[in-house]
Amino acid sequence: MNLLTKRPHIIFLVFAVITFILGLNANGGIDINIHDTYYVISNYHFATLISILFGIIGLIYWIVKKVNGNLSKRLNLVHVTLTFGGIFLILILNEFFRKSIMEYDFNENLTMVIYLISAIVIFGQIIFPINIISGIIRKRNKT
Repeated sequence: MNLLTKRPHIIFLVFAVITFILGLNANGGIDINIHDTYYVISNYHFATLISILFGIIGLIYWIVKKVNGNLSKRLNLVHVTLTFGGIFLILILNEFFRKSIMEYDFNENLTMVIYLISAIVIFGQIIFPINIISGIIRKRNKT
């Protein structure tokens, strides 16, 4: 728990490296269907994008820590939990897709839940800049 709240940069940087390594030999792709348009992203490019984002977030957390910024431990915990907990839930729910055509309703509902969790993870990233800005403001008020 101490690592999540006091050193979130370590978690993000470690997962950036892990994601990049796993993405090196990833086959296939991600198909996103929005109305009549399909967006196809290869797993390699998606893993590279995620590892770059995790690296940037980890680097910003590290820079704020080095300049003695006062980040909220509670917001750090919420940000890390939403990010990695949401991704973990999406990976688990992805394994429940059924191959049978008779189970179309189940897959559609499961897809909706995965989209909802994805939206929560994406909107949860708003906590990160809020935490950084409030940490900078708190530091200015102390000096």
